[in-house]
Amino acid sequence: MATATDQLVGFGLVTFSLVLFVYYTLWIIVLPFIDSDHGIHQYFLPREYAVIIPVAAGLLLLLFIGVFIMFIMWKSRKPAKKSD
Repeated sequence: MATATDQLVGFGLVTFSLVLFVYYTLWIIVLPFIDSDHGIHQYFLPREYAVIIPVAAGLLLLLFIGVFIMFIMWKSRKPAKKSD
C-alpha cells in the first residue's frame, strides 16, 4: 500500500503531466486557428519552440540514458585476471 507521501507525489506528477499536455495541445493544435492579434497568444511561446523544446528534451533523455548505462557497465565490470 502506498503511503500518503507517495500518493501526493503521484498526484502531483499526474497533474503536472496533464497541465503540460493540455498546454502543448492548445499551443500546437488550437493556436494556429486563432488570429495572431488575439490576446491569448501572449501566453504561449513562439511556434519555433514547439519543435526545439521536445527535441532538446529528447536529446537530454538519450544523454542521461547513455550516461546511466555507461555508469552501470563501468561499476559492474570485473577486473581482468592476471596470468602468471
